[in-house]
Amino acid sequence: MLDLDRFPRLALLDRPTPIQPLDRLSAHLGAALNGVRMFVKRDDVAGIGGGGNKLRKLEFLLGAARAEGADTVITVGALQSNHARLTAAAAARAGFACELFLTRSVPRDDPAYTGNGNRFLDDLFGARVHELPGDADSWAAAEARADALRAEGRRVYVFPSGGSSPVGCLGYAACAAEILAQSTAMGVAFARVLVANGSAGTHAGLAAGLFAVGRDPRLAKSYAVLATQAHAEAETLAKANATLALLRPGAVLSSADIVIDGGHRGSGYGIPTDGMREAVRMMARSEGVLLDPVYSGKAFAGLLYDVRSGRYRPGDAVLFLMTGGVPGLFAYASAFANAER
Repeated sequence: MLDLDRFPRLALLDRPTPIQPLDRLSAHLGAALNGVRMFVKRDDVAGIGGGGNKLRKLEFLLGAARAEGADTVITVGALQSNHARLTAAAAARAGFACELFLTRSVPRDDPAYTGNGNRFLDDLFGARVHELPGDADSWAAAEARADALRAEGRRVYVFPSGGSSPVGCLGYAACAAEILAQSTAMGVAFARVLVANGSAGTHAGLAAGLFAVGRDPRLAKSYAVLATQAHAEAETLAKANATLALLRPGAVLSSADIVIDGGHRGSGYGIPTDGMREAVRMMARSEGVLLDPVYSGKAFAGLLYDVRSGRYRPGDAVLFLMTGGVPGLFAYASAFANAER
């Protein structure tokens, strides 16, 4: 049992988010499914800001900010950051001023990318946005801005990309416990819980939460979409142990406890792949559910590859964690317009 009541928390989503079978997708895959049962956990359906996994992290981050008496929150990310968009939305709901430091990390300058999708919503939610070059140190810029605001008498809370601090990762430690409870209630033992790995916090929180309640952290597996596999493994392990230190001081995860696949990232962060396009179209056309092109699209492509390759046994149940990011699709329309339909 996780003791999370000792951590300040600001409720942002209704729990638990539903777990649903992918029946239509399974029928579409047919024999290629190799008897595997596929389920999806809908962390994309939360009601604030278009939904997404960052709300779980923001519950603890904004809870900590409120406990410290902050009136302003600042965070960093890429120009089309889902985390930045949800920080802006959650800050609006909770009454914080919000500033975002966004880097041009993807080599695109077309209006659909620079002004649509998440970037459009950042402004709509009232955040003050600072755009930086792709190679800028956004964290240093955010800290400098926080210092300037503090000098004016403001109380500022700053958190990293993806909300993936140890405090933020508590959101997915809580989610691990939630999944285990749902698994028991459903009578379904999941062979894997699968998720995209960007800033590493979602996987780190799941691994820490599983270990903290005495379960195998290798139940969680992620697909790297931002960093190389080696870097993602190191980041995820470090963040998982930092989170575990809050939950069970003295407990330590090893590198063997972190399972990451780096084979579906493509040529870089935010760069479309054929596998991503197939996964997004397949989910949309069979289930009416939207994957995003940067995170869940590439991760689901990885899951499809693993299932088709026979990496699971017939009868295994696998759970894909839908992390949201649907607004990003509108910034990537061109990635689908000229590809095979």
